[in-house]
Amino acid sequence: MLKYEVAVVGGGVAGLTAAIYAAKAGKQTIVIEKQDRLGGRAVSNKIKGAYFNLGGHALYHGDALATFRELGLRLQGNQPSIDGYGIWKGKLLTMPMGFKSLLTTSLLSWKGKVELASWLAKFGKLDTHRYDQISLRDWIEGNLHDPMVRNLFYALLRTASYVAAPDMQAAGPVLQQLQHSLQGVLYLDRGWGAIIDELREIAAKHGVRMLTSSKVVAIEHRDGAVQHVRCEDGTLVEAKHIILTAPPAVAHQLVLNAEATALHAWREQAIEITAACLDVALRRLSKPKQQFVYGIDQTIFLSNQSRAAYLSDDGAQVISVIKYQGEEKNPDKDLHDLEQTLDLVQPGWRDELVAKQYLPHITVCHDFLHMRRQHQPGPAVPEISGLYVAGEWASHGELLVDAATASAKRAIQCILAREYTERKPENANRNIV
Repeated sequence: MLKYEVAVVGGGVAGLTAAIYAAKAGKQTIVIEKQDRLGGRAVSNKIKGAYFNLGGHALYHGDALATFRELGLRLQGNQPSIDGYGIWKGKLLTMPMGFKSLLTTSLLSWKGKVELASWLAKFGKLDTHRYDQISLRDWIEGNLHDPMVRNLFYALLRTASYVAAPDMQAAGPVLQQLQHSLQGVLYLDRGWGAIIDELREIAAKHGVRMLTSSKVVAIEHRDGAVQHVRCEDGTLVEAKHIILTAPPAVAHQLVLNAEATALHAWREQAIEITAACLDVALRRLSKPKQQFVYGIDQTIFLSNQSRAAYLSDDGAQVISVIKYQGEEKNPDKDLHDLEQTLDLVQPGWRDELVAKQYLPHITVCHDFLHMRRQHQPGPAVPEISGLYVAGEWASHGELLVDAATASAKRAIQCILAREYTERKPENANRNIV
């Protein structure tokens, strides 16, 4: 029997963030992770000297970046240029990402250039929350007139959110994410595993215990309050507060009688988003200028992350190619499409190949802000005192890793608010009045 004030199930970005803030607040904290290493989908794999993330990763100017800076992470890396190309009808054409490229691109008519220039000038000040309750397609079709300008916005917003579901996505959060991306993104030296390494160091410094290779099989509760985390090997962790950073379906499975709690509604409304990802390390690039490419008439994105970050010990160029998936998934066809994109952008790439990694079905997020969502998940599970959820799916408007860090902090804030109320019952009564 182990006893802690806060037990965090899952050692990814959300779990480590929650654990650090709990420990900084003076709570005895443990992180329980089923894998033999921490990080979840933020780990980096080193293959033949190249650092591969689990799919294309970029750090935006959002909650995660602010959180990591607040915690003192070094975040070594650089901001890449946004100059790029678009794939339209099998050809590479200049993307209008700045004044010069806007004037010279052949993607747009003069009328389209004027409309796009107008939007780029005012987009940074757009009140995106006005569009939280409409779909992305409704926003694009209702606000943009030139057909190619619409196509470009679909491509930009798909890339910013990693989601190819414009009829389902709530427009506001995605538009805000595009605002963040226009401020520049950060590619990290040695991949996102460097973030995990730093978070682990900070957690250990604050006394967090990390229990790896320990699979949780049940969250036990009695009389409306949490009691234990039960692990497969028989380990019991008693805790007053338990934070679940598992996906909604797994969280539902772990909690006894979850059907009678909000976990059931959160699981039922969740829509998982996936992508097929091909990462390659190349000795050299046949087309050095072609390093950043949007698919305009296909759900493809390519980026040479080595142009801004140290991702290979021997100087190889590490390129990530992503296909954002819908309901239909075909691993062989998806790989063919990804390789075909490389053939177009970097012809002869196979002759320069050092290492590669293909992930046919990587989870981007276990839920997102979509038009069918009826319940806002977390941070507290109202029917079970002391039980909380966090993770990219427990979003209150944030996307991707921003949702992971924001939801983790919400869970800790909820814990601290509850304990303050318990210590000061007169304050609670005064607030109610």
